Amino acid sequence: MNILLIVATAKEIAPFLEHYRSRIKKEFLDIDVLITGIGLTSTTYHLTKQLQLKKPGMVIQAGVAGCFDKQTPLGTVVKIKQDAIADESVVELKKLKTLFDLQLLQTSQFPFKNGWLENPGNVLFKKTKLKMVKGISVNQITTSKQMITFYKSRFNPVIESMEGAALHYVCLMENIPFLQLRSISNYIGERNKKNWNMNESIMNLNDVLIKTIIN
Repeated sequence: MNILLIVATAKEIAPFLEHYRSRIKKEFLDIDVLITGIGLTSTTYHLTKQLQLKKPGMVIQAGVAGCFDKQTPLGTVVKIKQDAIADESVVELKKLKTLFDLQLLQTSQFPFKNGWLENPGNVLFKKTKLKMVKGISVNQITTSKQMITFYKSRFNPVIESMEGAALHYVCLMENIPFLQLRSISNYIGERNKKNWNMNESIMNLNDVLIKTIIN
């Protein structure tokens, strides 16, 4: 089966690529890698463009992410069951209202299910023994306490990324199995990077990738 591995930046999967290149029998592994760039727009464009050239059997998205749950240790790797574009919304009467709340979209209008972009499950998704969580995707990284409160109240997410919902949307529309893996590098709202754990997060993410795809 051909696997398309996508990531926002090459740094996030550098250990995986080094391991893959060093394998003597790598010719038996059918893996393509796509660096999509950061953000929903860039990910949607480059993933869609790639799928026009070659349709894979599976798309895996890997990357680091921020976390809303401070009980989850930094460096933890999770798989995302459902994602949503959280900032396609408006704050109205001190509440966050989505496009669904505003009745601009129907909650179960394909590819949405109850307002979420859900992974319907596949063999690899089920086989990957990681904590399964909700994620949200944003165009602007969340820093304010007010927006953190809004997102927690409306979505109750565990992680935040800038690309996840694009993967879910495109793959659901194209009927391609997919898996989103995220390693927690920081807690949402913490902008002092001395308190982040980027190196361990990347190493843990790549360990999971190697076990999932190669081993």
